[in-house]
Parts: sequence; C-alpha cells; structure tokens
Amino acid sequence: MKPVKSGWDFGELFPAAQTRKVWSVTELTWRIRRALEAQVGEVWVTGEITNLRVQSSGHAYFTLKDADAQLNCVLFRGESKANRSLLQDGRKVILQGEITVYEPRGQYQLRVLAVELQGVGVLQIAFERLKQKLNAEGLFAQERKRPMPRYPRRIGLVTSPTGAAIRDVLHVVERRNRSLEIILAPSRVQGDGAAAEIARAIELLNAFSLSMTLRTGDASRDRTADLAGEENRVALAEPLEPGPATQSMGDVSPPPRPYLDLVLITRGGGSLEDLWAFNEEVVARAIYRSALPVVSAVGHEIDFTISDFVADIRAATPSAAAEIITEHVFSSCQFVAGAQERLAQLARQQLQDKEYRLAELCRRMARVRPRRRLNELLQRLDDRQASLLRCLKHAVLTRRLQFQSLSERLSRVRPQVLLNQRRELFSRTRQRLDEHARHRIGELKGRLETLQAKLRLLGPEQVLSRGYSITADAETGRVLRQPADVKPNQRLRTRLQHGTIFSRTEE
Repeated sequence: MKPVKSGWDFGELFPAAQTRKVWSVTELTWRIRRALEAQVGEVWVTGEITNLRVQSSGHAYFTLKDADAQLNCVLFRGESKANRSLLQDGRKVILQGEITVYEPRGQYQLRVLAVELQGVGVLQIAFERLKQKLNAEGLFAQERKRPMPRYPRRIGLVTSPTGAAIRDVLHVVERRNRSLEIILAPSRVQGDGAAAEIARAIELLNAFSLSMTLRTGDASRDRTADLAGEENRVALAEPLEPGPATQSMGDVSPPPRPYLDLVLITRGGGSLEDLWAFNEEVVARAIYRSALPVVSAVGHEIDFTISDFVADIRAATPSAAAEIITEHVFSSCQFVAGAQERLAQLARQQLQDKEYRLAELCRRMARVRPRRRLNELLQRLDDRQASLLRCLKHAVLTRRLQFQSLSERLSRVRPQVLLNQRRELFSRTRQRLDEHARHRIGELKGRLETLQAKLRLLGPEQVLSRGYSITADAETGRVLRQPADVKPNQRLRTRLQHGTIFSRTEE
C-alpha cells in the first residue's frame, strides 16, 4: 500500500523555514507495520492464554500474557500447521508467529503459525498423543493389572548396571530382605536405542523365567555375581532352552510357581528428554505383553511416564519400588522378631495366673475334705436312682390299671346312642332359637311403626294438612316469621300441603 498524501495544507500558518511533515493516521500506521514486520518479523514467544474467542469463521482470537505485559494474537483458519486443540484459557504455550499491525484498530498483534505447550514442546505433545492412543486400546485398564506377590523370592531388574537406581534398589533390599534374589537384565535407560533395549530386556526376563520354570519347576538356582561391591545376589539373565515339562497330561496338581515373581524397570530422575525411553510405544507394548507382573519406578515422585501407566504397579522412586517389593517380608520379619518377646511376656503372665489359681485351689482343698464329700454325693446318687426306679414301676402299674378301667367303661357305653341324643338336643335348641328370633323381629317392627307415627304427628306435613303454609325467601331459603322480614320487590317461596308457590312482594 502506498502512502496517502495528506490533504491538509499548513503553508499559510507556518513560514517556509519552519515547515514540518505531518502524517495521516493511515500513513503512520502503515509505516509502523512495515517497520515491525521488517525489524521483528517471525518470532517465538511464550506466555499464558487468556480471553480465547473462536469465531464462526474459524479464526481464533486470544491474548498472550505474562506478569507484566500482554500481546494480542490471532490464529487464522487456514493455518494448518498449528495445533488448535492446544489453545485453552489459562494454558502456558509457546507460539511461533509474525508480528504485524492490524491497521483498522491501530494495534500490533501476533499472527500465530504454530502452537506448542510451554516447557516440553513436541515431546509433551507426543507423550499426550501416545497416552491417549494406548488408553483407548485398554493398556491402562485397571482390570488387567495383576497384584504383586506378597513374598517374592526372585525378581527381574531392568536398569543400567552403572546407574544410581540399581544402587538404591540394592541398598534397600540389603536392609529389608537379604534373601531376595535379583536377576539383572542390563539395559541403557537413556539415549537412542534405549527403548528397544528395555523392551528386549523385559522379553528376555520373561523367557528366562519360563525356561527355568519348565526346567526346574519351583527349584532355586544360585546364579550370583558381585556387582560394584554390593553383597546382594544379582544374577545376569541368560536365555535357556526350554526343558521337558515336569507334569504329565493327567496330573491335576497346580502349575509350578514362576521362577521370577515380577519384573522391576527403573532409573533415576531427569528431564523429560532423559526419561523419554520409558515413553516409547515399544516399551509400553513389552510391558503389556509381559507374563510377569511389572513394577515401574522411573524418575522422581513428580515424574510420570507411559511405562508407569501400563505397568501393574507404579512406584515413585527406585527406593520406593524396592520398599514396596520387600514390604510384606520386612513387616513379617519385624513381626517375627517381636513375636519372641511378646510370646515370652504372655507365657510369663500365664504362668503367674496359673500359679495364683493353683495356690488358691490348694488353700480351698486344705479347708475342705473332698473325698468325704464325694462319697456322700455317690451315696445320694444311689438313693435317687433306687427311688427313681420305684416311681417308674408305680407309674407304669397305675397307667396300666387306668387303661383297663377305661377300656371296660367304653365297652359298656354305646357311642351311637349318645350321638343321636346330642343331635336331637341340637335340633330342638335350633327351633327355639328361630322362634325367639322371629318374635324379637316382630316386636322391633311394631316399635318402629309406633315411632314413625309419632314422627309424622310432629312433622311439618301435619301442620300443612290443616291449611297452614310456610313462607320463606326464595333466594336464601330463610323462613319469614313477621311482616318486618319482608322487603319490597322480594321474591318469596310459599310451601303448601301439595306443592309450592313462588311470588314477589310489591312496593
């Protein structure tokens, strides 16, 4: 756009020596835009998104701010390289764009070309995408996660043999469960190719466990090696050819316990780039396919990786993972260590109680002669037994005589005659009851008719039959008793003996 010449002429107001250049708003704004685009141009800027507005046209307008300033931004619909889903109020982002001036408003703004999350950029975007993908496939589902064995005997360890994580794990195991055997599958935990090594190490430990289980069943083999002066037993996992199965097809005994109880993958803390090997899909797939439970302890407490979500158990740190694995053994050892003292204390208390009760019983026996008392009770028992036998014989004899007497009486009495007598008595009683009921009903009918006659004598119909009438207000039904109750032009209703007459009063 070319500069527009000003239409104002100030030649008459100012002498020629003092003439000055006066810009129009359009011209000045155009020059400012050209200067900004030429000197600043394309930039990367970071800040927090606020006032996000997405118009129906598809263009997105928002403000990028920090603690001291703010910048107007626009993301046009045609910018296909920009990830529009990352735009959200309150989110800190890194924007790539061109500084320009929106001339109709005279304000400078950033025309956005690319959007990244602040601090992590492309890695964070890749992390979120992979997390959503694996979650949709069910790799993070809680129902597929397996519980950790309560008392593991051997575990597989995937980590760097020279890192700090393995030393932390060995230190905790040495302190809490020295009998735990560790099978090390060394692997790089950082850099190119580290993810593939971690996945291969997990598969190697699963194959090693299966081979040893098939070959030796549940037998233990000491394959120990000293690692950096540590006293823990750390064996290097070596793939073995599967041996013959120890059970026949008809054997119904439970399958042998796996040679390895679980797999621990771990490394120390670091940046997102340092931990990226544990965010690779190949590692997540290897953990998902593992036949052994997997414990993931990568980084520090605030670090979360894809392996943490896929693993059966997530630990905050390598030391925390070792504590989780040895928790039940450690607590059981503490319980056993304290059980001896508790048992001794309980035994002493029980002995004291028994000694007190024994002494009390001895004192009571000294005061009483138990043998004499026992003989008296035995004699009383003999007396009660003899008396019981006599009573039983007497009762049997009495019941036998009663039965004979009743049998004789029954043979003398004819039950059919007695039944006929009872039927005849029932018939006569029923006839008397019916006669009494009819008589009572007749009396009540006569009394009712008498009361009805009295009621008719007292009713208004008797008065009306003698020529009288009853006059009332036709609207309210109120009976008129004196002329003063009648108003002019009032509608009246007069009841006679036969029928009703309606009338109206005159003024």
